[in-house]
Amino acid sequence: VFDVVAKGAGPTAALIAEYHHITAELGGDQDTEILDRMHDIEQELQKTDGWELDQKLEQILSKLSLDGDAEFNALSGGMKRRALLAQALVADPDLLLLDEPTNHMDIDSIRWLEDFMMKYEKAILFITHDRMFLRKLATRIIELDRGQLTSWDCPYDQFLERKAALLEAEEKQNKVFDKKLSKEEVWIRKGIQARRTRNEGRVRALKSLRVERSERRERSGTARLAMQDASSSGRKVVVAKDISMDFDGRTYIRSFTTTIWRGEKIGIIGPNGSGKTTLLKILLKQLEPTTGSVEHGSKLKVAYFDQHRSQLDPKMTLAENIWDKGDSITFNDQPLHLMSYLQRFLFDPNRAGSSIKELSGGERNRLLLAKLFAQPANIYVLDEPTNDLDIETMELLEELLLDFSGTILLVSHDREFLNNITTSVLSLEKTEVKEYNGGYDDYLRHQISNTTSSKASKTPKPKNKAPAQKTRYLSISERKELENLPSVIEELEEKHTQLVEEMTQPDYFQKTGLTADQAAESLSRLEQKQETAFARWEALEALPKKP
Repeated sequence: VFDVVAKGAGPTAALIAEYHHITAELGGDQDTEILDRMHDIEQELQKTDGWELDQKLEQILSKLSLDGDAEFNALSGGMKRRALLAQALVADPDLLLLDEPTNHMDIDSIRWLEDFMMKYEKAILFITHDRMFLRKLATRIIELDRGQLTSWDCPYDQFLERKAALLEAEEKQNKVFDKKLSKEEVWIRKGIQARRTRNEGRVRALKSLRVERSERRERSGTARLAMQDASSSGRKVVVAKDISMDFDGRTYIRSFTTTIWRGEKIGIIGPNGSGKTTLLKILLKQLEPTTGSVEHGSKLKVAYFDQHRSQLDPKMTLAENIWDKGDSITFNDQPLHLMSYLQRFLFDPNRAGSSIKELSGGERNRLLLAKLFAQPANIYVLDEPTNDLDIETMELLEELLLDFSGTILLVSHDREFLNNITTSVLSLEKTEVKEYNGGYDDYLRHQISNTTSSKASKTPKPKNKAPAQKTRYLSISERKELENLPSVIEELEEKHTQLVEEMTQPDYFQKTGLTADQAAESLSRLEQKQETAFARWEALEALPKKP
């Protein structure tokens, strides 16, 4: 890590790095040649103010919590990016350039980078598709649209509003222009009247209009994503009981139990290397847990998006990767030409026979989405689907997943994507898998609340001895209540599942006449009833029966 960071320090960096290694390797028996070399380096560093630079390197390593002696290649993706950021910072730049800095970082690393960048006092120019990162950091937006660079002196949300208004005005202006051009084209076709000498100016004006129209660059199309309808799965999709996973002497998951119901949209988060993909594979029965069991419900049709894109065959063309059974695919019971299907995902039909080796990261992601959506499915398992996707395609994918009536398991580091889609979050926290209702912001509120509660619990309390209390036993009515509670809880769960399923239907609000807030309140009341019933069951279960 020290070597990587030192590269940003210029020509003196090699000397500092060599001195760092020599001092680290010195043992009890000190080699005369090594000591002589150390002496030479010390003199060189004194001549070039290298000692100040060495001190600066140590300060930056400390500030970014990096171990200079660690092997760079052994670091996680997030820590590698942190080391490269340190390499850029050591030169004390007036302008820091960041190209997709959050790609392949886990959420904790992204939040750390955000906090660091918000305190950074010099100018930053960054490219990103992370909307939350953009909202928190950007004070000005520079947009590249159809070959033109435009500066918007405002934060991201205001930019979106102003850009929408500009595009609307542009569309109206283009319609007026096209109408005028069409009128002049009709006039020129009248023949002799148009070619009279006194109309030469009008002819020249028409030629000018034609040139202007030919130079107009239309906005590039947006992907038209669509999923195939599949028959519904059973009500219970996955039942995991007491699963644990050990690998290479390390425990990734310990004693996790859950039931995934049809229609749930579950986000999975955790640090890089914590076992998110492992958990997905266990739930899909692609990987056997060390202990515990996983059962699948009936009629499952799974589509799996692999973050490494291993489902794409580099030896096959774009078209062959999507469909190798002819020129047409069956999409929602209708025949659709493969070239038309490719165009929906912004692929030029002329590239259909090209190798996928020529594709960018974002294009490969779009191709994998095209491959998945070509097959009917009622459960989508998506492992980091937004990596390298542009914001427009990401928002289209969001809309599609929101309208999907089946089940979704989603691993993502994109906090806004999680907020907009998920109904609950599974968080991998030091071998424990914890469940939280809602999206990423709800999970974060829980974390902050738990941290506050933990600090409060450490505050010393007065040591007043409470009087000894008699043992309280279950009453007869409480015994009866305890017997009935499981069926009450099950009934509430069924109602919850049914309501969630109804709310995912496009015409739900039209049918019921409810607003989004009213529907959310209704769901919240039902969840409160569930929590109350569970709490009551746990309280009664803890009481001993009278002997």
